[in-house]
Order: sequence, then structure tokens, then C-alpha cells
Amino acid sequence: MPIRAISHDGVAAVELTTPALRLVAVHGFGPRFAWFGRPGGDNLLLWDDSAKPRYVRAAPGKDWKLRGGHRLWIHGGGADENEATYRNDDAPGTCEVHGDGFTVGGALDPETRLRRSLRVRVLGDDRLEVDNIIVNEGDMLAGAGPWGLTCTVPGPATRYLVPLGDGTEWDSTTITVFRCWAGHGTRSFREEQWELGDDAYVLTPRGKETKRMVRAPRGLIAMTDPARQFTFAIRCPFDIDAAYPGAANIAAYVGPGNFMVEMETMGAVALLKPGRSLVHRQEWRLLPRAVDLTGAALLAALG
Repeated sequence: MPIRAISHDGVAAVELTTPALRLVAVHGFGPRFAWFGRPGGDNLLLWDDSAKPRYVRAAPGKDWKLRGGHRLWIHGGGADENEATYRNDDAPGTCEVHGDGFTVGGALDPETRLRRSLRVRVLGDDRLEVDNIIVNEGDMLAGAGPWGLTCTVPGPATRYLVPLGDGTEWDSTTITVFRCWAGHGTRSFREEQWELGDDAYVLTPRGKETKRMVRAPRGLIAMTDPARQFTFAIRCPFDIDAAYPGAANIAAYVGPGNFMVEMETMGAVALLKPGRSLVHRQEWRLLPRAVDLTGAALLAALG
């Protein structure tokens, strides 16, 4: 399990490799994961830190440097995006290597007094534990929720699926449909990119900007591709009694022209006392095969 300091696109970074996967996290700003995939293979993450990077309209009159990769945002409880969401993350951070992984930390937000970090631990050749951490370093109480966003690059055969329900009697699901938000969207509730299956919600990206949020007790979203023979899955705990933004713990965003698809997981909102931290734990798994587009097939493949 080699871990070494590197420069990624001219930015200070750390690289972790196993026989089945490679992960690069930058800490020259961020922190962000910039590269994830099989060693010697393609980067499954969108990454753009070029001289002319992509800027997106975060809100009317506000442009934000996307960059991509995996990042930790802070949601405000009932709302996912708010005025504090797009705070500048250009400041340099820190990196600490430990026996089975590493931690990359960001700069302290001077207004909220919150600090974000990403801690990685190897669980096996094909799986990682990723802790998205928020720490309150101020003197006041802070209401905050963690929001992990992973920007992926879909290919022509790529599909995304979210297993629905918990498999018990009186089973149900909740799907939040966005027609428009902060200058984005289609202005229509009709959507041809998502399909409801027997036990999963399946996304076939067709280049039309859209956003969906789902209450998914399995806490699982996956990207699978039969042409490239892989399945990338992110799983996180779900608390049935907790409050999530939009009543949902899983979300996906399709960018215009399929330039990216965001796989998103959200933690419940919490009240952070000074000096306390909040951890949103994910398990990342990279399988060397595609799975069928059902919740049962995905759960069986992940074990």
C-alpha cells in the first residue's frame, strides 16, 4: 500500500495505490480528491485545474471555479445549497500520512470558523473508508451537515443506480424532483433520464441538466459501465430518525452535455459545539466488472 507525496497538475498532493485502485488527493488547496480509478487506467473523476478552468454559475451573479474531483461541502439542514456553500477553497491545506492511509485538511473558514478534512483508510485492495470531517474551531455553536460530492465522467455506456427502500413490509421511497435551482435546471418536472425499476432508481445520462434527491435507506449510489468493465460504488450509513436536506440522503446531478455526473451523499444536520467534530463516513468500492441495473444485483456484488 504505497503512499507518497506527489505534485498533481502542479498542486501539492498525496497518492495512495493498491493492486486494484489508485487515489490522488490534493492539499495545495481544497482538500479534494483529484484522481480515482484503476492503476494505469482512466480517471473516473472529472478534474479540471487548467489555466482556463470551467466556471459555473453557483447563483445569480456568482461564478464558482468547479475543478471537480471529490469535495466536502456543508449543507444547512433543510436546504442543501445556501450562501455558505460555495466558499472559497483556494487556500493551502495540510497532509498527514498514517499507517493505513492519510488525512488532507483544508484551511479554516474565517467566517464560519469551520474546517473541513478528508481522512482515508484502506479496508482492502478494492475498497477505502473515506471520512468527510467538519470541525467547529469557533467559540459559538454551529448547525451544519456534511455533504460529499463526487464528480464523475460518464462514458456512452455508463449508468448510475440507487437501490430504493429497505426491503421490509410497508416499504416506501421519497424522490425530490428539482425543476430549477439557483439559475440552473430545465424548468420542467418531466424527466426522461431517470427510470424507476422494481428496486432501484436508474440514471442514463443524456446530457440534459437535472438534479434528483432520494431517500435511500441502503445509503448507496453506484456508477457502472459494461463497456469499461467497472462498478464504482459509494455507501454511507442512514439514520431513519435524522433530518436530511430535502428528506434525502442520496443525490445525483447531471451536467449539461454530460460533462459530469455528481454522485452525492449527505449526512444529517447536527449541532456542533466548539471544538467538536462531525464525521460523514463513506465506503468507496471499485469492482472490476459491471453489475446489472437492479438494487439486488448491486447489493449482492458488494457483499
